[in-house]
Amino acid sequence: MAQLTEHDVVNMRFNDAKRAEDGFDKDQVDFFLDEVAETIAALTKDKQELEAELQTAKARVTELENQLGLAQPEADQHAPSEAASTASFAPVKGESPDQAQSATSMLSLAQRLHDEHVANGRAEEDRIITEANAESTRIITEAEDIHNRTLTKLEEERSLLERKISELREFERDYRTRLRSYLESLLQNVESQNQQ
Repeated sequence: MAQLTEHDVVNMRFNDAKRAEDGFDKDQVDFFLDEVAETIAALTKDKQELEAELQTAKARVTELENQLGLAQPEADQHAPSEAASTASFAPVKGESPDQAQSATSMLSLAQRLHDEHVANGRAEEDRIITEANAESTRIITEAEDIHNRTLTKLEEERSLLERKISELREFERDYRTRLRSYLESLLQNVESQNQQ
């Protein structure tokens, strides 16, 4: 599955559920969250691989410096990315100054490129996480808004139904009263005719 882009996250729109009170289509939201999780997992894996490559590159730099006799004191081992860290040493016996300088330049370039890749990976990870958090906040806000509008609509419908029920009860009472009056008048007419 392809990784999500900023455009994918920002422009994602969910379908409404079949019932308004359910909010968005849960399957669609779950699928999107799975994609976000996979993208974050892929970026985390890339970051770990880059960090492992950095450690390998540092170990290789140390190994090459040891082979060239350019090993630094223990206190300087934590800053191999500085070009001056190996450039100031004299070349190994039997090796030309150009070869030593070339090796040092290559190591510095490799270190710099690696640092840039790691920094870019971290920046991209932070950006995607920030965008995913913003999108989740927007989705929650929209869902709450739909929920509130649905509740308001249902309250209005309930109020209307209660008014109709009240009107029907009043109509029923009135109808019963008139029906009783009519039946009583019929009975009186029948009784009066029987007495004649």
